Amino acid sequence: MTGLTLPPIGFGTAPLGNLYRAVDDETAEATIAAAIGAGLLYADTAPYYGFGLAETRLGQAIAGNRDVVVSTKVGRVLEPLAGSAERERHGFVDAPALAPVYDYSRDGILRSHEASLKRLGRDRVDILYVHDIGRRVHGAEHDARMGELLDKGGFAALEELRDQGVVSAIGVGVNETAVCLELMEHVSLDIILLAGRYTLLEQSPVDDLFPRCAATGTALVLAGVYNSGILALGADAPAAHYDYAGVPEAIRQRTRAIEGICAAHDVALPAAALQFVLAHPQAASVIVGFASPDEVRATMANIAAPVPDGLWSDLKAAGLLRADVPVPATVG
Repeated sequence: MTGLTLPPIGFGTAPLGNLYRAVDDETAEATIAAAIGAGLLYADTAPYYGFGLAETRLGQAIAGNRDVVVSTKVGRVLEPLAGSAERERHGFVDAPALAPVYDYSRDGILRSHEASLKRLGRDRVDILYVHDIGRRVHGAEHDARMGELLDKGGFAALEELRDQGVVSAIGVGVNETAVCLELMEHVSLDIILLAGRYTLLEQSPVDDLFPRCAATGTALVLAGVYNSGILALGADAPAAHYDYAGVPEAIRQRTRAIEGICAAHDVALPAAALQFVLAHPQAASVIVGFASPDEVRATMANIAAPVPDGLWSDLKAAGLLRADVPVPATVG
């Protein structure tokens, strides 16, 4: 990532693509302005988020602002939707009548990149992530998708864009560690955006992916710090999601146990969830998604909230947090 430094905290735009609920244009613009005003000068987006809606809104809100680091993603191209559009598709509400089509080939990568630049109204983005590659998403189609990326010129196209200075860094944006490790056997990744796998509920990447990234000099961006909402809203909130779906009972019970210890220390669950991820020294940046200016303000308050050392030690003693993971240096 020569010449590119990421702010410690950035903002994700999936909620501004109307994830789970519609956000009007005025609120979207105000949300982005609030994030930038709070000093969050890294914005992550993707064609998939609202089928172009998030990229378009981000581009309009930061037009002419070159201080914001921007990342977007490739691996899907948006095609006109055949037939009438349902109000909710793939979790996005009232999105444009476009269908996301997987394509990790050279042509697909280049088409996706060009279309993103048009929606963003920019001549370049700083980071391009390969979006949602991996067996977790593609199942039996995983080998075919990897073949597109590795054998049909997809990753080579990314390398060319980076070598030409069109982007500063290339990598993957995924919700699983296995595909990161698999790709690192074949190609060199500048950066990995890992969502949902390093949180208060899960720390398994410290065993394999984090050491591998340290050894290879691959930067890590951590996202999904609330595991799609449950660590922000609480175990029993009706709107809570886990990994973009319903909440399994085992996860609900574990979250309740974490909430109980947080309550005993008078700490809000989202404050603990966010500060825990921010404490990992290997994180080049941490991404938080916002749907309103109020959520930006709440996040900044959660970052600043005092959290006593006893919270972390109690979570570890209860087996709810691994004993070997770093925690914030806090008061108490």
